[in-house]
Amino acid sequence: MDLTIELEQEEDGRWLAEVVDLPGVLVYGQSREDAVVRVKALALRVLADRLEQGESVAEFDHVAFLAA
Repeated sequence: MDLTIELEQEEDGRWLAEVVDLPGVLVYGQSREDAVVRVKALALRVLADRLEQGESVAEFDHVAFLAA
């Protein structure tokens, strides 16, 4: 599963990062790197929750993050 991260810098200087393949996985960071780390952590938490809830594990055998 390849997950795409979209990044955008807000007018106030904060960075917004979103994993477009996982609805609701959206975070702010003080820097670009901070936003990327935070959004990856949130995405992994969401995937772990899905696994615990019994969703198909085959698509989660490989997870890679791609910056858009």
